Amino acid sequence: MATRHREDTVLEAKKSKVKSPPMFKVLLLNDDYTPMDFVVAVLQKFFALSREKATQVMLKVHREGMGVCGVYPRDVAATKVEQVRSYAKQHQHPLQCVMEEN
Repeated sequence: MATRHREDTVLEAKKSKVKSPPMFKVLLLNDDYTPMDFVVAVLQKFFALSREKATQVMLKVHREGMGVCGVYPRDVAATKVEQVRSYAKQHQHPLQCVMEEN
């Protein structure tokens, strides 16, 4: 009887582990045309970063070719990518925004 009780406990423990959904990094890619001030404004507007943090991310994009804006569930990340692309296009900047699994 004691053995069976232990097996039940193990099964319950396995059931309660719920795998969290995959998270996605939203990245800005460097280009030679988008003004740095515009990139900082995008980071503040769409990712709620402070001016200081937005400037740090912009400099990372500028120096290293890309920078992480944030990490989100898939649907939120996809929406942010689309918002940034649309906003950049509207302002005639070639700024690219992509997402990748974290």
